[in-house]
Amino acid sequence: MQKIAIIQVSDAGRQVALTLQQEFHARIINRKDVQKEWKNFEAFVFIGAMGICVRTIAPMVNDKHEDPAVICVDSFGHNAISVLSGHVGGANELTDQVASALGAMPVITTQSDNAGLWALDTLGERFNWPIASEDDMNECIFAFVNKRPTALLLDVRDEGTDYLERTLPEHVSLISDIGEIPSGRFELLIAVSPYILDYPEGMLVLHFVPMVGTIGFGLAHQAEPAEEIYDAIDEAFSKRGVLPCASKYCTIDLKADEPFIDVLRDNDENVQFFTSEELASVKVPNPSDVVKNHVGTASVCEAAAILGSNHGELIIEKVKGANYTAALAIDKKYLRLRKGHIEIVGAGPGDPDLVSVRGRRLLEQADLILYAGSLVPRELTMCHKPGAVVRSSASMALEEQCELMKEFYDKGKNIVRLHTGDPCIFGAIQEQMAFFDAHKMDYHITPGISSFLAAAAELRSQFTIPERTQTIILTRGEGRTPMPEKEKLHLLARSQSTMCIFLSAAIVDDVQSELLMEYPEDTPVAACYHLTWPDQRIYRGKLRDLAKIVHDNNLTLTTMLVVGESIDNRKGLSELYSSHFTHMFRKAKE
Repeated sequence: MQKIAIIQVSDAGRQVALTLQQEFHARIINRKDVQKEWKNFEAFVFIGAMGICVRTIAPMVNDKHEDPAVICVDSFGHNAISVLSGHVGGANELTDQVASALGAMPVITTQSDNAGLWALDTLGERFNWPIASEDDMNECIFAFVNKRPTALLLDVRDEGTDYLERTLPEHVSLISDIGEIPSGRFELLIAVSPYILDYPEGMLVLHFVPMVGTIGFGLAHQAEPAEEIYDAIDEAFSKRGVLPCASKYCTIDLKADEPFIDVLRDNDENVQFFTSEELASVKVPNPSDVVKNHVGTASVCEAAAILGSNHGELIIEKVKGANYTAALAIDKKYLRLRKGHIEIVGAGPGDPDLVSVRGRRLLEQADLILYAGSLVPRELTMCHKPGAVVRSSASMALEEQCELMKEFYDKGKNIVRLHTGDPCIFGAIQEQMAFFDAHKMDYHITPGISSFLAAAAELRSQFTIPERTQTIILTRGEGRTPMPEKEKLHLLARSQSTMCIFLSAAIVDDVQSELLMEYPEDTPVAACYHLTWPDQRIYRGKLRDLAKIVHDNNLTLTTMLVVGESIDNRKGLSELYSSHFTHMFRKAKE
């Protein structure tokens, strides 16, 4: 959190100052102390006239890379104005935050902001991208904000590159290789790449280095000089075309007390250790019997790099130095279109808005969206990019679905398999994952919002209540799919917990009979049909009437049955809000 000073110029601005002090944990200082405190705060917020603000800071203003952020808010909190260090110092961002806290109008005069363009001079700090190129930043900014033809090269995918793709200006062209650049077409190249690039002649270049690498390393005992190993690894990787891009260093736990570990920690590097057993489980291209005899695993550096990168791709195999070995891997989630990728995305129970921000972003990037058409509204796929293929799987056999996804995968495309709710809860992904595994296809799962969560929200009920019920059981009745013997419904019902029963409206008579073996007949129940869909219907009642409720209202398979005293219960109050714990809040406030 920024260290912020607030300067209240007149009594009229007192309430504004107090509001901002509380919201930003800021310190109110006297105007005459601004010069003395100029280097002690990251931002100054003046409450009062702009002229007073400008005259106060004028003697201290030096350079945008050194000056703190300064904004000015009128005494009534109607306008928040970015005054100094808009991008680099964070004044523009703080202006938006202050305006939001006050319900004020943010006033930002920076050209790139008002033109909807990227602030090139803040991208590096914002996304932790060091800059590898040597061209003058101001020249690059001038060319960019004046909309000179710009090429954008993205060799990885991370939060920052996702942002660039989502907000791509009209004068920027996305390229996949520097060799694609026709002579004289572009004036500026913006690259986000961990690789050493052969920059085109006659172009301005702004090359950001994403910190996506994981370095695995091995060490000779008490390897010295330890300080030189740090630079030696970077130099060795540079000779193989990769810039210093490590976000993590990994090795065997036997080396935890080596001098080089202290060097890494002194440089604020993230260090992770693995046991020899963990390392030995990883298949590597260059195993060593000598290493195995010494430490119990045939690989340290390569295995550590792979483990530390979540079983990512080994970009640089084992490099041997005088007293170290090193390898570099990159987590597969950062790799861009070298091969296909399948993302199994969970949506909500029905409402198109109930999808995670991440899920929405993946839908926007996908080359193929294969959605469960009978359960997922097509409106959810309308955010697809131009040229993407959007298909419903409702009429497709499993084999057809898998073959379609493999067709796109083999072309190096991004595929989203879109499921209702959370795909891992009574979903249909097991057979798909078996297919992906059998064909060594890369995939990942993005969770969704399950219908049991929607049921709690729509019932306005807390499903876990202290001293009454602290367990939620997610299950189904026994229909055509047999239940494991230990999971029979009447056995699960013994705890009388909150029970959410999926896919069981068609066998509700059997469900009710089993539940009545353990729950009292007056236990509250709810039958929730098409949760969050436009035609949602919810029926409340008692357990003895559950089957009648379902039959009388012709409820179908898309019905969630909820049983338990947590439904509509307002009697069990959380201890957090009980009078017994009130003293905790008083003490914390003091």
